[in-house]
Amino acid sequence: MDITENEIQLNPQALDYQRKMSNPFIFWFAMLAKLPSAVFWRLRVKHLDAEKCQVTIPYFWRSQNPFRSIYFAALAGAAELSTGALCQLALAGKGKFSMLVVDFRAEYHKKANQKITFSCEQGSELFQLIDSLNVNDTAQLTMISTGKNKDGEMVARFFVTWSFKRKA
Repeated sequence: MDITENEIQLNPQALDYQRKMSNPFIFWFAMLAKLPSAVFWRLRVKHLDAEKCQVTIPYFWRSQNPFRSIYFAALAGAAELSTGALCQLALAGKGKFSMLVVDFRAEYHKKANQKITFSCEQGSELFQLIDSLNVNDTAQLTMISTGKNKDGEMVARFFVTWSFKRKA
């Protein structure tokens, strides 16, 4: 991966987080401990850097509903992970923060009956927001995660609003 001047330089803690999230074995154990539904649905972090995060969810018996498509909650989990992993990357090594989902909205456009890749590409905006917060400051950011099938057709779009507070 080439780094240009415009790219955000990740600190050592963020690089470590990126490495762990990209390693399927470490990711599996972390999710088993913190988010077991991600293991059950077989979510995978396909790509994670300071610009974007991509998470995949397969279409198979554990993720499907009775209508032969991926269950909406499984899609929501993959979408939230694509935004949340980017948030964790932005926060890594920058002191104490709290973060919480304060709003969540979804749009469904097409039947999800194959592997779906969710992408959130707001890394630059997120890193700027996090870096601008002083102790006890709070801010919110609505992050958009778009789910597409293997043909590039949009299946769903999720709007996840995260609230951040920098702690002392």
